[in-house]
Amino acid sequence: MGKRRRATERKKAHPAVLGGAAVAIVCGVGVAAYALSGGGGGKSDGKTVATGPPTAAEVRTTTRAFLTAWEKGDVAAAAALTDDRKAARAALTAYREDAKVSAVRLKPGKPATRKSPKVPFKAAATISYGGKDKRYAYDSTLSVARRAADGKVLVSWQPSVVHPELRDGDRLVTGAAGVPPIKAVDRDGGPLTAAKYPSLGTVLDGLREKFGKEAGGKAGVELRVVRADAKADDDAKGGKGSKDAAAKKGDAKDTPDKTLLALSPGTPGTLKTTISARTQAEAEKQTAKRKQASVVVVKPSTGEILAVANSNPGGFNTAFQGSLAPGSTMKVITSSMLLEKRLAGVDKKHPCPKYKAYGGWKFQNDNKFQIKGGTFRASFARSCNTAFITQAEKLSNDDLTKQAQDVFGLGRDNWSIGVSSFDGAVPVQSHAQMAASLIGQGGVRMNPLNMASVAATVKSGTFRQPYLVSPEVDDRQLATAPRKMSGRTASALRDLMHYTGVSGTAAKPMAGLGADSGAKTGSAEVDGQKKPNGWFTAYRGDVAAAAVVQAAGHGGETAGPVVREMLLVGK
Repeated sequence: MGKRRRATERKKAHPAVLGGAAVAIVCGVGVAAYALSGGGGGKSDGKTVATGPPTAAEVRTTTRAFLTAWEKGDVAAAAALTDDRKAARAALTAYREDAKVSAVRLKPGKPATRKSPKVPFKAAATISYGGKDKRYAYDSTLSVARRAADGKVLVSWQPSVVHPELRDGDRLVTGAAGVPPIKAVDRDGGPLTAAKYPSLGTVLDGLREKFGKEAGGKAGVELRVVRADAKADDDAKGGKGSKDAAAKKGDAKDTPDKTLLALSPGTPGTLKTTISARTQAEAEKQTAKRKQASVVVVKPSTGEILAVANSNPGGFNTAFQGSLAPGSTMKVITSSMLLEKRLAGVDKKHPCPKYKAYGGWKFQNDNKFQIKGGTFRASFARSCNTAFITQAEKLSNDDLTKQAQDVFGLGRDNWSIGVSSFDGAVPVQSHAQMAASLIGQGGVRMNPLNMASVAATVKSGTFRQPYLVSPEVDDRQLATAPRKMSGRTASALRDLMHYTGVSGTAAKPMAGLGADSGAKTGSAEVDGQKKPNGWFTAYRGDVAAAAVVQAAGHGGETAGPVVREMLLVGK
């Protein structure tokens, strides 16, 4: 992927990475700031105040005191041992009243290291509701830190202390479930469970919220996590959460409620999905072998989603909801635009200089290569950045946005796949950022679902919105693209992608996959990240797939092998 250099007409240096708009969001639970002291003491109002990290003895004493007070139901005492008394008191009170916990036993474990402020513990609770009692056991973790003001060692309060699934604003609730359970099955009628296919865990939760009632089941009584974005609606319905509480584009909300324990399980309704068990199993296998890998497989002729998987199956669903710069895989969309505007032809001469300046930025190719006297085919196959930047001055600021929306159905915010998803974004930009968008940087944002759809659109010649559940189940309207690319353009794109898979940057992963196949690699630079995100999108027959492996390197080497296996396993 090309990197940005200093603008020749400015003295001030730009950031060193072209993908400056790519933002890394770091989510984590902070413990607390420790004084940089060797454990001595300071003075406040004439009194000695302890400083430095808590000792092992202090960690142990505070943990035991907090867990003992919580176990006894002494909410005030337990909350007083935290650094956020008000929040802790509310959460621990709700634990008894809303979650209907009649008794709980809490057993601290051993910290990871002798002086670690993080302490794991086991909880064994009794849930009591409507004359029914049921045991529920789970593991959680707490952290302790020294308060700078007075040196007191306290529990660093986070909702996850109560239960690891809780985040700010979430609640544990026991009561009549708002939505009946479902029995999800694959395209051939086989059962789909999170135990067998971990990456489907949050997907199945989302499908239940969206289709639980349509599937025909009967709701039971459950202990569940009610997410913050459904709280207002949940309160209005007397604690019975609604699948429509925070619906997004007709789908379930971003993070669906999660059932933890069924006191009265209810009767599940059967919901058929488009998932292929064999493809899903392979997707799980490939992502499990890598860090930060995500993949989606779709069927070009219909839009059916055959598989979705992430390396961290219990975390954020990057495959469907990620928002990442797609790097050079975006050149598939850009190429379709250039071909339609007659600014490029597959075998016409096309410039690929070592450098190209536009809008105050100086763009370059990977390792500063150039192609002298080459064609657009050669530039596409080698992923020449400057070949695309040379055409920027002939484009309007909204040309790429219109192409993505009108032909590939992206960025229109109207997909309804069955669970929450991000439909991609190609914002209207100007000057250097517009040029950067042509090569998948700037403000362009995609995920594997979007890029698998791009490859599928090229293969079939028509955008078909991906989906997990047939629209016949709930009569929803699938998104469509305003126009179809010409047969001439579609044929040219397939030619370019096939050549890239035979003689270009995608040759190794695509080796031996036959004439009816094509691919495009991508590497997206991210500020502050040593290695780029590796992307790969491809099709073979009636299967299209895309993958991203974050902070891993070039797409052909990182994401390419993942996609290859998806194409090999097929339906």
